[in-house]
Amino acid sequence: MEYETVIGLEVHLQLSTNSKIFCGASAEFGGDPNEYIDPLTFGLPGSLPVLNEKVVEYAIMMGLALHCQIRRLNQFARKHYFYPDLPKGYQISQYEEPICEQGYVEVYTSESVRTVGITRIHMEEDAGKNIHDPRTNSSLVDLNRAGVPLLEIVSQPDIRSASEASDYLRTIRQIARYLGISDGNMEEGSLRCDANISLRPKGELKFGTRTEIKNINSFKFVERAIEYEVARQHAILKGDGSVVQETRLFDSVTGTTRSMRSKEESSDYRYFPDPDLPPLVIEESWIETVRSRMPMLPAECRRVLIEEHELSEYDANVLTAERSFMEYFEEVRKVSGNAKLSCNWVTSELFGALKKAGKDIEDSPISSTALGELVTMLSKGDVNGKMAKDIFEEMFQSGASASEVVEKKGLKQITDDSVIRKYVLEVLSEQPEQLTKYLEGNDRLFGFFVGQVMKKTNGSANPKIANEILSEEIEKKRNA
Repeated sequence: MEYETVIGLEVHLQLSTNSKIFCGASAEFGGDPNEYIDPLTFGLPGSLPVLNEKVVEYAIMMGLALHCQIRRLNQFARKHYFYPDLPKGYQISQYEEPICEQGYVEVYTSESVRTVGITRIHMEEDAGKNIHDPRTNSSLVDLNRAGVPLLEIVSQPDIRSASEASDYLRTIRQIARYLGISDGNMEEGSLRCDANISLRPKGELKFGTRTEIKNINSFKFVERAIEYEVARQHAILKGDGSVVQETRLFDSVTGTTRSMRSKEESSDYRYFPDPDLPPLVIEESWIETVRSRMPMLPAECRRVLIEEHELSEYDANVLTAERSFMEYFEEVRKVSGNAKLSCNWVTSELFGALKKAGKDIEDSPISSTALGELVTMLSKGDVNGKMAKDIFEEMFQSGASASEVVEKKGLKQITDDSVIRKYVLEVLSEQPEQLTKYLEGNDRLFGFFVGQVMKKTNGSANPKIANEILSEEIEKKRNA
């Protein structure tokens, strides 16, 4: 029997706010253990939560980006469970009334564009972190992360492979980074996901028994964890066994999953509305204000690059990978007026130099305006390709503008017909034997003559003009 893989992801996205979701303690990453805490983080009696307005705005923004309906009436709930890194004994989250519902996102895979439904997005606080100390064989608790704002983005079970799951996760991260609401840094825990996986016979509509893999923190691990779990469930079903509904952990060292606990149901958490937080009412005007501040998102940027600027799909994907790439390219294009040439210089020359130097585009020694000036010079024929690369290298090393480098090194291209003709005639008179061989039919020598002209002008002659004039003068010799 052939089986179909059914996957749904629950993505936990840490928001880039200065303070935590319900108190004024810092939400900054790092710090000494238990440095960013206060009475509410510690769960001390009498401490009361106050909602961070920026968290709500970021949630609305993400909901709009994922085509969700924004609920006008929201309610926070208490999710009860006992764990050392949860001082209050409950997590403040949302349950029956989440802020965003019924959306979707388009995911670009290597084969096609897939639409993945979004069930809900809700706001919640993060828990702290347990750290095991092998020296004392004890566990320590760091509450710096407790109370940091999260969005939990729950997908429909529309994903059908490990690679699709990775592509979906990358898309969510890309959108969040475009919006500026999260850095999506998986190494620091800013982006984590739980994967719900089940198998069912192909053609069957009813879902199989699912397992959940908790807290996967890299794109590679998402793929490896899902691939292993699919293979494990497949082997069980092929052997006429039954998959057990449970929560599992992924071991990145062995590449396997292991049982953690039986899968909880919502009733296990004893959800009820948080009495310390009143219902949250979101006015339409607030939604529209948030919408007006949103940047163009990756899908629309990709469409503009392909349809309006006539770039390839590959180039569009490269430029839209990060918002900073797109913004840099747009400035270069505006200055130069040449989208294709701008794309070539950004994605090939600039990205190559940055990678070699170990720099990000934000730290580029060449500003977007300066690169736009260089592309303009090349487009107009003021410099040729070789000269432009030399100018680029000097700009990258010194931070000087293109015009400054050209002035300093005297690299401006010769485009005057009379000047280039003078050098062409000199070359032909100095190479009578080569000219005779060319006139006798050795066409390959034409490139030799062009090279001699470029040598005489130190590479400054416009190659196109040099070729045209050389053809004219040789033809005159032929007809003489």
